Amino acid sequence: MSESKDLQGLGGWLILVGIGITLSPFIMLFQVAPLYFEIFTSGSFEALTTEGSASYIPMWGALLMSEIVYNACLVVLGFYVMYLFYTKHYLFPRFYIGMVVIVFVFTIINSWMVTLVIEDTEMFDPETTRALVRTAIVALIWIPYMLISERVKQTFVRGVIQQPANSLSV
Repeated sequence: MSESKDLQGLGGWLILVGIGITLSPFIMLFQVAPLYFEIFTSGSFEALTTEGSASYIPMWGALLMSEIVYNACLVVLGFYVMYLFYTKHYLFPRFYIGMVVIVFVFTIINSWMVTLVIEDTEMFDPETTRALVRTAIVALIWIPYMLISERVKQTFVRGVIQQPANSLSV
């Protein structure tokens, strides 16, 4: 069996990537959905967004809505990236890298926005710092792997339009 054939398929280190992308959207749904449900059903949202209430925080509603939209988009993107992975689509490495970068950048931007909206809030609290470190570790390990791995190059090939060998290039 040739070395090229040995490196095709969802094996090797890609198994770890597959576990991560398979679990991520579900974990996010189970962590974030109950939190948002609680905010909207407990009266917290109204208290924090109604002018004149004792708990009113200007722009808190906009911040929360932007987080909800981001998280919803991230869950949808997570399922799409999972689809690309399991179908071995050539776009998988690009979307995976993009998703990792988006999560890292949004975490920083969101932390900064929270400090603008809620006074006396630490930008890099322990939870945010853990999330940034975790995402940075993922990025430092898996982005180079997606870019240089022969297994990745040989596995994610579906959907690529092959040029005939005898066609003329312009």
